[in-house]
Amino acid sequence: MAGEIILIYARASNGTIGKQGTLPWHLPADLKHFKQLTMGEDGEGLPMIMGRKTFESLPGLLPGRRHIVLTRRERWDSDGAEQVRSVEEALALARRDNSDTDIAIVGGAAIYDVFWDHADRIEMTQVHAEYHGDTFMRAPGSEWHLAAQEDHAANGDKPAFSFLSFSRASEEGAD
Repeated sequence: MAGEIILIYARASNGTIGKQGTLPWHLPADLKHFKQLTMGEDGEGLPMIMGRKTFESLPGLLPGRRHIVLTRRERWDSDGAEQVRSVEEALALARRDNSDTDIAIVGGAAIYDVFWDHADRIEMTQVHAEYHGDTFMRAPGSEWHLAAQEDHAANGDKPAFSFLSFSRASEEGAD
């Protein structure tokens, strides 16, 4: 059985996920949560699939995790990343060494869109504030079931936020 494909993202109340290549907020608890999710339960580190702009926005290679970059660019300095050109190639590369591994899809918006129908789970940080931005992401719709929620109150200049886990809604009983 293949592992799950997991979309991991943080989203403001108005759908903003980015502004000029960065997050428009700073939530240390969300960064810690992202690390926990992408390191996996066994601490082995999940393969992470991302777009080129997301890769370039990182502070560097994130330790213990594979960086698979889906890009249309022919020539690109992908030092430390594995470059692919299609969803199928990205998934095959992510599962090359272990077909049972979970795969983290970590951005940006265009990458989330192309993996949306492949995803088994969404791990979303819902930031309970509106932010100006230039990159937006939809909220999970009726095809998703809220499986878990962990709420966090606002703290000083940090807004309230929730960690939400969604699983794909069962199609049992559908005609």
